[in-house]
Amino acid sequence: MVLNKKISLVALGVVAALGVAACASKSSPQSDMSFFVTSVGSGKGADLGGLAGADKHCQTLAQAAGAGGKTWRAYLSTSGAGGFNARDRIGSGPWQNAKGIVVAYNMDELHGANNLTKQTALTEKGAVVNGRGDTPNTHDVLTGSTVDGRAFPATPDMTCGNYTKSGTEGAVMVGHSDRTGLTEDDVARSWGASHASRGGCSQAALISTGGAGLFYCFAVR
Repeated sequence: MVLNKKISLVALGVVAALGVAACASKSSPQSDMSFFVTSVGSGKGADLGGLAGADKHCQTLAQAAGAGGKTWRAYLSTSGAGGFNARDRIGSGPWQNAKGIVVAYNMDELHGANNLTKQTALTEKGAVVNGRGDTPNTHDVLTGSTVDGRAFPATPDMTCGNYTKSGTEGAVMVGHSDRTGLTEDDVARSWGASHASRGGCSQAALISTGGAGLFYCFAVR
């Protein structure tokens, strides 16, 4: 009887351990995340170290959040020779946030009637980005893109020198992550192309209009 009891206890322990392991192996919404707004920028305004630096920033933040096992790209367009459209860098979807909520199932939806709101355009940590009415307001998100995710002509500068400038020259197009602006029109509510930065590309210039140098990151799917 004693031996049987010991065997039973061992068996129960094995089953419990297997149960814990199974729970741990299940992917969490954050590990399945394929879209986020960066919780921090480069600290140098719109100077992100170019597209390569921006992509690296996305990858680093995703890795820290437990979602580094994917290829991450910044949603940024570049202009001029060899320019890129932001929409061509991020795969075809679907994309979901750190809470497991799908923000868009495909490219057409992303640039149309998507599910991007202040409550769903979350950081890699699952936090809400400050919007209009919050202190500080950081809803200006760098995109350098048109409303449909494409590149602007080389002039005037709408990418802060393809994300290499941090001074008083140049400008960068930003969208509103909370879909809220001074008015209720489509431009003010655009997540990708609301207005250009004012006063240049520095951190101070971005802050002055409600930004912090944040940008969108997507996992290529």
